[in-house]
Amino acid sequence: MPNKESAKKRIRQDVKRKARNRWRKGTVKDGIKSFLDAIAHKDVPAAEAAFKVVQKQLDKVSTTSTMHKNKAARSKSRLSRRLRDLKAAG
Repeated sequence: MPNKESAKKRIRQDVKRKARNRWRKGTVKDGIKSFLDAIAHKDVPAAEAAFKVVQKQLDKVSTTSTMHKNKAARSKSRLSRRLRDLKAAG
């Protein structure tokens, strides 16, 4: 247990930041899940709409310290490749 006020404040801040980061990551994961669900059902319009949402979420989260910008770029690249493959197959 911390004794100094600054250490107590640091713990309070860490709890808030952890909750915020978990929420951000959760929203991104939910968006990716809906995109992959549309891909699995071979629904091109729904996949395109979901991809736009996920792309926006990844861009927003990558500007914070929650996610590195290269990880967000890598994720967007992989998702766009799956969308492109779906369009080519259909």
